[in-house]
Amino acid sequence: MTGTEKKDDTLLVSHPPHIRSGESVPKIMWSVVIALTPAAAYSVYLFGHRAALLIGTAVVSAVVAEAAMRLLLRRQVTVLDGSAVITGLLLGMNVPPGAPWWTVAIGSFFAIIIVKQLFGGLGFNIFNPALAARAFLMASWPVHMTTSWHNFSETNVLSPAASNPGFPVAVYDSLTGATPLALLKAGPKILADHGIDPVRINDIAFSPDMFLSLFIGNRGGCVGETSVLLLLAGAVFLLARKVITWHVPVSFIGVAAALAAAHAALTGNPAPHLVALFHVLSGGLVLGAFFMATDMVTSPVSRKGMLLFGAGCGLIAFVIRTWGGYPEGVSYSILIMNAFVPLIDRYMKPKVFGASKRRRGAGA
Repeated sequence: MTGTEKKDDTLLVSHPPHIRSGESVPKIMWSVVIALTPAAAYSVYLFGHRAALLIGTAVVSAVVAEAAMRLLLRRQVTVLDGSAVITGLLLGMNVPPGAPWWTVAIGSFFAIIIVKQLFGGLGFNIFNPALAARAFLMASWPVHMTTSWHNFSETNVLSPAASNPGFPVAVYDSLTGATPLALLKAGPKILADHGIDPVRINDIAFSPDMFLSLFIGNRGGCVGETSVLLLLAGAVFLLARKVITWHVPVSFIGVAAALAAAHAALTGNPAPHLVALFHVLSGGLVLGAFFMATDMVTSPVSRKGMLLFGAGCGLIAFVIRTWGGYPEGVSYSILIMNAFVPLIDRYMKPKVFGASKRRRGAGA
């Protein structure tokens, strides 16, 4: 080859993968951060400086913990990839707005050091770090994690849209002193204990103003689960960028809603469709389905596996919400299904391109 001849690259062979998407871990992680930012910003508007303090503390603690552990283990420091930021952001959005700041700091250290780095770092952790940290905080400081809610008025944690349909003041104060899911779970018993028809819980829970508040986000709950509207906007952004797919969220939310409607119908509730809608809009179902159950490290790789994973999350979340000790079950449902991901991936492998189910000539 002379110096004037051009090199022909058409026959060069590179190592796999030969088809590259152009995506990278930092690009994916920061896309999720961008998608969560509107809902996180709204929580600061709704709950004030307490929400900003919790989210900021959780994020900074997660980044510091990751940098410290990577240096201690003599590995490349990877805090700029955004994964630690997401862990802290999700943890900060999964605690009550009145929780002490030091709880999320401890939770972030637990998430990064125990759940993530000691398992080998990003890509090797079995459980979602933010959810594992939330479960750790629930077990360690249950009072802070179940009572530190924002009060919209002196006795109203539920929502400013919750109007009194004629209940005695003491009964009404009891009903509005809890989050929406707690209202749906404990409300009928409270009414029955006072000689009021339990079905009348629908008068508070299922009013148009209440559903609007649940959708927009003017209601009680954890810091980042309030605005379904902004969470869905972030989810659409991730779906459009193909960071996540629809399989896990749709099966997760669909199964939980279907079971809630079926249970309401079987127990005599005259509005099972409204019960299902209330379950979807309340608690962390939307946040968990789109932003935590879809974690690429702790969810299945095949489409069928994702559908099964999401359906299992929906089933477990419904069971905990209906018969468990807590009104919410999204976090535990995802963590439980995380443990089954290796089994799901093993038995629901995608078909190899060009291969048939039965090898030709076998047994001939």
